[in-house]
Amino acid sequence: MNDLEPVQRPERYLACRECDGLQRLPQLAPGQRARCPRCGARLARNPVGGLDRLFALNVTALLLLVLANAFPFMMMEMQGRLQSTTLIGASAALYQAGMGELAVAVLIATVVGPALIVVSMLYVLTGLRFGWRAPLLRTVLTWISHLVPWSMLDVFMLGVLVAFVKLEGMAEVVIGPALYAFLALILVSAASLSAFEPRLLWEKLAREKL
Repeated sequence: MNDLEPVQRPERYLACRECDGLQRLPQLAPGQRARCPRCGARLARNPVGGLDRLFALNVTALLLLVLANAFPFMMMEMQGRLQSTTLIGASAALYQAGMGELAVAVLIATVVGPALIVVSMLYVLTGLRFGWRAPLLRTVLTWISHLVPWSMLDVFMLGVLVAFVKLEGMAEVVIGPALYAFLALILVSAASLSAFEPRLLWEKLAREKL
Protein backbone atom coordinates (compact mmCIF):
# COMPACT_ATOMS: atom_id res chain seq x y z
CA MET A 1 0.00 0.00 0.00
CA ASN A 2 1.12 3.52 -0.75
CA ASP A 3 1.34 6.19 1.92
CA LEU A 4 0.08 9.45 0.49
CA GLU A 5 0.47 12.92 1.89
CA PRO A 6 -2.20 15.55 1.20
CA VAL A 7 -1.29 17.03 -2.16
CA GLN A 8 -2.88 19.19 -4.82
CA ARG A 9 -6.59 19.31 -5.58
CA PRO A 10 -7.94 18.03 -2.30
CA GLU A 11 -11.61 17.29 -2.01
CA ARG A 12 -11.99 17.85 1.71
CA TYR A 13 -10.22 18.60 4.97
CA LEU A 14 -9.65 16.20 7.82
CA ALA A 15 -8.34 16.79 11.34
CA CYS A 16 -5.49 14.55 12.46
CA ARG A 17 -6.44 12.49 15.51
CA GLU A 18 -2.91 12.68 16.89
CA CYS A 19 -1.83 16.32 16.47
CA ASP A 20 -5.20 17.97 15.65
CA GLY A 21 -3.71 19.47 12.51
CA LEU A 22 -6.25 20.25 9.78
CA GLN A 23 -4.98 18.55 6.60
CA ARG A 24 -6.22 18.41 3.04
CA LEU A 25 -7.33 14.94 2.05
CA PRO A 26 -6.91 13.82 -1.59
CA GLN A 27 -9.05 11.33 -3.42
CA LEU A 28 -7.71 7.90 -2.42
CA ALA A 29 -7.63 4.94 -4.78
CA PRO A 30 -8.46 1.47 -3.39
CA GLY A 31 -5.59 0.27 -1.20
CA GLN A 32 -4.17 3.75 -0.64
CA ARG A 33 -3.91 5.72 2.60
CA ALA A 34 -3.14 9.29 3.55
CA ARG A 35 -0.79 10.32 6.36
CA CYS A 36 -0.45 13.54 8.30
CA PRO A 37 2.61 15.47 7.03
CA ARG A 38 3.12 16.93 10.50
CA CYS A 39 3.24 13.83 12.73
CA GLY A 40 3.05 10.92 10.28
CA ALA A 41 -0.16 9.49 11.76
CA ARG A 42 -2.66 7.87 9.43
CA LEU A 43 -5.40 10.27 8.36
CA ALA A 44 -7.57 8.00 6.24
CA ARG A 45 -7.50 4.95 4.00
CA ASN A 46 -9.54 3.37 1.27
CA PRO A 47 -9.66 -0.43 1.80
CA VAL A 48 -9.53 -2.71 -1.22
CA GLY A 49 -12.92 -4.05 -2.21
CA GLY A 50 -14.97 -1.24 -0.74
CA LEU A 51 -18.41 -1.88 0.70
CA ASP A 52 -18.96 -5.06 -1.32
CA ARG A 53 -16.04 -6.81 0.38
CA LEU A 54 -17.13 -5.59 3.81
CA PHE A 55 -20.68 -6.79 3.18
CA ALA A 56 -19.51 -10.25 2.04
CA LEU A 57 -17.22 -10.61 5.07
CA ASN A 58 -20.03 -9.79 7.48
CA VAL A 59 -22.47 -12.18 5.82
CA THR A 60 -19.80 -14.89 6.17
CA ALA A 61 -19.21 -13.91 9.80
CA LEU A 62 -22.95 -14.19 10.53
CA LEU A 63 -23.11 -17.70 9.07
CA LEU A 64 -20.03 -18.79 11.02
CA LEU A 65 -21.44 -17.30 14.22
CA VAL A 66 -24.62 -19.34 13.79
CA LEU A 67 -22.59 -22.52 13.18
CA ALA A 68 -20.34 -21.82 16.17
CA ASN A 69 -23.38 -21.68 18.43
CA ALA A 70 -25.46 -24.44 16.85
CA PHE A 71 -22.99 -27.30 17.25
CA PRO A 72 -20.93 -28.69 20.15
CA PHE A 73 -17.81 -26.68 20.85
CA MET A 74 -15.92 -29.40 22.66
CA MET A 75 -16.65 -32.98 23.75
CA MET A 76 -14.94 -34.70 26.65
CA GLU A 77 -15.01 -38.40 27.49
CA MET A 78 -14.25 -39.33 31.10
CA GLN A 79 -14.85 -42.75 32.68
CA GLY A 80 -16.98 -43.83 29.74
CA ARG A 81 -19.21 -40.76 29.86
CA LEU A 82 -19.26 -38.35 26.94
CA GLN A 83 -20.11 -34.73 27.68
CA SER A 84 -20.38 -31.93 25.16
CA THR A 85 -20.90 -28.21 25.48
CA THR A 86 -21.67 -25.22 23.33
CA LEU A 87 -20.54 -21.61 23.73
CA ILE A 88 -23.76 -20.68 25.50
CA GLY A 89 -23.58 -23.92 27.49
CA ALA A 90 -20.10 -22.98 28.72
CA SER A 91 -21.44 -19.67 30.04
CA ALA A 92 -24.33 -21.48 31.72
CA ALA A 93 -21.91 -23.94 33.35
CA LEU A 94 -19.82 -21.08 34.73
CA TYR A 95 -22.94 -19.46 36.14
CA GLN A 96 -24.07 -22.69 37.81
CA ALA A 97 -20.59 -23.05 39.31
CA GLY A 98 -21.03 -19.73 41.11
CA MET A 99 -18.94 -17.63 38.70
CA GLY A 100 -21.71 -15.35 37.49
CA GLU A 101 -19.48 -12.41 36.55
CA LEU A 102 -17.19 -14.60 34.48
CA ALA A 103 -20.18 -16.29 32.83
CA VAL A 104 -21.58 -12.91 31.75
CA ALA A 105 -18.17 -11.76 30.50
CA VAL A 106 -17.72 -14.94 28.42
CA LEU A 107 -21.24 -14.65 27.00
CA ILE A 108 -20.75 -11.01 25.99
CA ALA A 109 -17.27 -11.54 24.54
CA THR A 110 -18.07 -14.65 22.50
CA VAL A 111 -21.77 -14.44 21.58
CA VAL A 112 -23.55 -11.16 22.34
CA GLY A 113 -20.74 -8.77 21.36
CA PRO A 114 -19.84 -10.40 18.01
CA ALA A 115 -23.53 -10.88 17.14
CA LEU A 116 -24.35 -7.22 17.79
CA ILE A 117 -21.36 -6.08 15.72
CA VAL A 118 -22.18 -8.30 12.74
CA VAL A 119 -25.91 -7.56 12.76
CA SER A 120 -25.31 -3.81 13.18
CA MET A 121 -22.77 -3.82 10.36
CA LEU A 122 -25.13 -5.67 8.02
CA TYR A 123 -27.96 -3.31 8.97
CA VAL A 124 -25.89 -0.28 7.98
CA LEU A 125 -24.39 -1.87 4.86
CA THR A 126 -27.79 -3.08 3.63
CA GLY A 127 -29.15 0.45 3.93
CA LEU A 128 -26.17 1.85 2.02
CA ARG A 129 -26.16 -0.79 -0.72
CA PHE A 130 -29.87 -0.55 -1.50
CA GLY A 131 -30.51 3.09 -0.62
CA TRP A 132 -32.86 2.03 2.17
CA ARG A 133 -33.78 4.75 4.64
CA ALA A 134 -33.44 2.44 7.61
CA PRO A 135 -34.57 3.76 11.00
CA LEU A 136 -31.71 4.89 13.28
CA LEU A 137 -29.15 4.13 10.56
CA ARG A 138 -26.75 6.83 11.70
CA THR A 139 -27.18 5.89 15.36
CA VAL A 140 -26.33 2.26 14.64
CA LEU A 141 -23.21 3.28 12.71
CA THR A 142 -22.14 5.43 15.64
CA TRP A 143 -22.53 2.55 18.09
CA ILE A 144 -20.54 0.08 16.01
CA SER A 145 -17.28 1.69 17.13
CA HIS A 146 -18.38 1.31 20.76
CA LEU A 147 -19.25 -2.36 20.26
CA VAL A 148 -15.97 -3.42 18.64
CA PRO A 149 -13.95 -3.60 21.93
CA TRP A 150 -16.48 -6.11 23.31
CA SER A 151 -15.61 -8.66 20.64
CA MET A 152 -12.73 -10.61 22.20
CA LEU A 153 -12.85 -13.82 20.21
CA ASP A 154 -9.08 -14.24 20.13
CA VAL A 155 -8.79 -13.85 23.93
CA PHE A 156 -11.46 -16.50 24.45
CA MET A 157 -9.71 -18.80 21.99
CA LEU A 158 -6.48 -18.48 23.97
CA GLY A 159 -8.37 -19.56 27.11
CA VAL A 160 -9.79 -22.55 25.23
CA LEU A 161 -6.31 -23.66 24.19
CA VAL A 162 -5.06 -23.42 27.79
CA ALA A 163 -8.03 -25.45 29.01
CA PHE A 164 -7.49 -28.01 26.26
CA VAL A 165 -3.88 -28.57 27.36
CA LYS A 166 -4.88 -28.95 31.01
CA LEU A 167 -7.75 -31.35 30.30
CA GLU A 168 -5.81 -33.52 27.89
CA GLY A 169 -4.15 -35.48 30.70
CA MET A 170 -7.42 -35.98 32.60
CA ALA A 171 -9.80 -37.06 29.85
CA GLU A 172 -10.08 -37.63 26.14
CA VAL A 173 -11.00 -34.31 24.58
CA VAL A 174 -12.65 -34.25 21.15
CA ILE A 175 -12.87 -31.00 19.20
CA GLY A 176 -16.40 -30.24 18.09
CA PRO A 177 -17.38 -28.72 14.72
CA ALA A 178 -18.23 -25.43 16.42
CA LEU A 179 -14.57 -24.91 17.30
CA TYR A 180 -13.58 -24.96 13.61
CA ALA A 181 -16.36 -22.49 12.84
CA PHE A 182 -15.15 -20.33 15.72
CA LEU A 183 -11.59 -20.33 14.38
CA ALA A 184 -12.85 -19.30 10.96
CA LEU A 185 -14.99 -16.62 12.62
CA ILE A 186 -11.91 -15.11 14.26
CA LEU A 187 -10.14 -14.80 10.90
CA VAL A 188 -13.19 -13.41 9.08
CA SER A 189 -13.92 -10.94 11.90
CA ALA A 190 -10.33 -9.69 11.79
CA ALA A 191 -10.59 -9.21 8.01
CA SER A 192 -13.93 -7.41 8.44
CA LEU A 193 -12.56 -5.00 11.04
CA SER A 194 -9.55 -4.37 8.81
CA ALA A 195 -11.86 -3.46 5.92
CA PHE A 196 -14.09 -1.28 8.12
CA GLU A 197 -13.46 2.42 7.48
CA PRO A 198 -16.19 4.50 9.19
CA ARG A 199 -15.29 7.65 7.23
CA LEU A 200 -16.30 6.00 3.94
CA LEU A 201 -19.64 4.94 5.36
CA TRP A 202 -20.38 8.40 6.72
CA GLU A 203 -19.48 9.96 3.37
CA LYS A 204 -21.79 7.59 1.52
CA LEU A 205 -24.58 8.33 3.99
CA ALA A 206 -24.13 12.02 3.24
CA ARG A 207 -24.10 11.49 -0.53
CA GLU A 208 -27.16 9.27 -0.49
CA LYS A 209 -28.89 11.56 2.04
CA LEU A 210 -29.92 8.59 4.17
